[in-house]
Amino acid sequence: MRILMVCLGNICRSPIAEGVMQEKINQHHLDWTVDSAGTESFHVGEAPHRFSQKVCANHGIDISHQRARRFIKADFKNYDKIYAMAKDVYYEIENIGSFNGDMSKVVLFLNELKPDSNESVPDPYYGGEAGFEPVYELIDQTCDAIVQRYAVPDTIDS
Repeated sequence: MRILMVCLGNICRSPIAEGVMQEKINQHHLDWTVDSAGTESFHVGEAPHRFSQKVCANHGIDISHQRARRFIKADFKNYDKIYAMAKDVYYEIENIGSFNGDMSKVVLFLNELKPDSNESVPDPYYGGEAGFEPVYELIDQTCDAIVQRYAVPDTIDS
């Protein structure tokens, strides 16, 4: 499975989600790939936010190598699952696809943890460092739910 995590600027939520999912892919020896992108170009080429890097490092995950990029129309073709971190991101993905992108691939990320809740992952960008840990925990739980739902049961290590 090819997964793309998408948030607004690709420096806070989606890089954390990419890092956490990559860690779970490695732990469970899954034949999956994961990447991240943002719907806006504010931070293209930048490393993840320092607090995103710090919260991941506190959990043994290094995301410092990631660089922000913008979501593009070709991503509809290149990924099997596209996770929008928030409702506004979902609508912007739809807009970028000009209503011709395969929106059946696009899911609000938290719907994997809380089906049909249509909730957004809180954006920690405007808060302080303390806002990043709860976002990390929510992303970690949701990535676990994704692995449980889509991995072949025999491939999941206990």
